[in-house]
Amino acid sequence: MKSDWDGRAEWWAAEVAEDPAYAADVHPILVELLPGEPGVTMDLGCGEGQGMRLVGRGTFGCDLSISLLRRAAGSGSVVQTRLPDLGWLRDGSLDTASSVYLLDLIEDYVGFFRETARVVRGGGVLVIVINHPAYTAPGSAPLTDPDGEILWRWGSYFDRGSSLEPAGAGEVEFFHRPMADLLTTAAASGWVLDVLIERGLSAETIARFPEYVGQEHIPRLLGVRWTRSR
Repeated sequence: MKSDWDGRAEWWAAEVAEDPAYAADVHPILVELLPGEPGVTMDLGCGEGQGMRLVGRGTFGCDLSISLLRRAAGSGSVVQTRLPDLGWLRDGSLDTASSVYLLDLIEDYVGFFRETARVVRGGGVLVIVINHPAYTAPGSAPLTDPDGEILWRWGSYFDRGSSLEPAGAGEVEFFHRPMADLLTTAAASGWVLDVLIERGLSAETIARFPEYVGQEHIPRLLGVRWTRSR
């Protein structure tokens, strides 16, 4: 099963390794949200395996790209699948499911919550870290007012939609849903909200990318932990 992501594997591996925002902003949210004893954990959309390495022992990963899975295999067992399909897993077979930068890359977010609720045991945990919905809304962008303050144009925030964003030599489609859709759909699937984190870019990241100066107060990342109802 070859995917478009196989052609982007080199770009993605370099992006994760070289972009300081992953180490300074993204991964700390994942670590903060993971339970102290995650148990048997699946990294959904594991890419080249950084999330697997952060979770540690007892983790395995799944991804669509065989090229990325070959890289991740050094960090644990891996399975090729097209998410949100988890039909190869038994009901209640996981203690924890986690994902970083996945949910806004798959169209079927309803299936994502249903399938994770099926494969995670009662009392188990789901953790996601994604781009904040305020950031992914089609047409959203920073604006500078006459006084020089950076404001945020919300775009089509309340509408579900998608946009194509540059990814190496190609493009990646990002899917936008307002936060109410995400939280309500998760609840309908049996997920009970535990912790929600909203953050902008860190001072460390902004210092490395001067074009983001003035955007410290703009939401860029969303992290959520849910517990599976028993």
